[in-house]
Amino acid sequence: MSEQPERILRFDIFRRIEHWTNAGSFITLGLTGLIQKYSEANLSQFILNVLGGIETVRIIHRISAILLVLVSIYHIGAFVYGFFVQRKPLSMIPTKEDLTNAWHSLKYNFGYEKHEPKQGFYTFEEKFEYWALIWGTVIMGITGFILWNPILSTKLLPSSFIPVAKAAHSGEALLAVLAVLIWHMYHVFIKHFNKSMYDGYVSREMMEHEHALVLEDENPWKPAPATDEDFQSRRKIFLGTFPLFAAILVVGLAFFVTAEETAVVTPAQIPDMVEVNSYSPIDPTTIPTSISVEPAEIGTSWEDGFGDLFQENCSLCHAQQGGQSNLNLTNYLSALEGGDSGPAIRPYAGGISLVVIWPARGDHPGKFTPGELAAIRQWIDNGAIEN
Repeated sequence: MSEQPERILRFDIFRRIEHWTNAGSFITLGLTGLIQKYSEANLSQFILNVLGGIETVRIIHRISAILLVLVSIYHIGAFVYGFFVQRKPLSMIPTKEDLTNAWHSLKYNFGYEKHEPKQGFYTFEEKFEYWALIWGTVIMGITGFILWNPILSTKLLPSSFIPVAKAAHSGEALLAVLAVLIWHMYHVFIKHFNKSMYDGYVSREMMEHEHALVLEDENPWKPAPATDEDFQSRRKIFLGTFPLFAAILVVGLAFFVTAEETAVVTPAQIPDMVEVNSYSPIDPTTIPTSISVEPAEIGTSWEDGFGDLFQENCSLCHAQQGGQSNLNLTNYLSALEGGDSGPAIRPYAGGISLVVIWPARGDHPGKFTPGELAAIRQWIDNGAIEN
């Protein structure tokens, strides 16, 4: 009888490189994302300063996102190659046995069973974590595209999708980070120290404890020899199709990151007011109390009144053809896109929207009453709804 090896190969070098590349991009995305989400926290401020400020952090975040997408494309290729070419079993697909194992594991943890359930190459815990990663990557990718390209997104979707994407992106990110810190760290570091993603091997004792069904399998999967004709045929099909598919995905990724720069380039800061000498009376002037301006009743959306207001007051200079400063305020999307000075309307940010700033200065040709300006700012702060 042949001597059984003390260590068993679980993950080859390619799987380990993929894992650590994915882990590196995930950790970087989580760190740079959370310090933006909680930017007012002292720890966030410290990390932001160490990394070179918010601009550098945003660049790092986007580079890590690109790396995550590239790793995902590679993972698709590795999965298809393993399943189609090598005929590997789909051991990561959840089955009804996983539900049974989860139930028996719960009973074991509460002391109602003496032994843990025997599981295959992947346990139900690992499958749950894997599909949570897939789900999270899809959600983060879709919402990330919307936030990266807000103008393009609002041409295809209602503008209300922008705040929805922001909430989903940050919420899913927080959930993913907590899942890794609690679930993943427990299973690979606390429950037992699993070194298979370091050197690829696990001990026979751990395999018997965690993946007993693999050792008990009388007909385990084995890779086909390189001389096998069916294997060579499937490999040729894969090499003739997947590179084209991957190239299409890479082109899509390039479009993803270059479609627009609205969310990448930070608008130039408006200069502070210049301090000048002025007449100072002998007797101090009584400082008046602030008077809040009641917003005029214009409507609740662009189509409901604000579009007509801009058409009436601004179309002389900012018309559809040849508008001054390349700014067109005769339709909603053009107003969002803006002109030479940047977007004229920034949803949820009325205080830095040019349609509020410039008319309020007093020397601008376009005039609005205080009530109209208050209504415009209120509309923008509420999301600048189109219809």
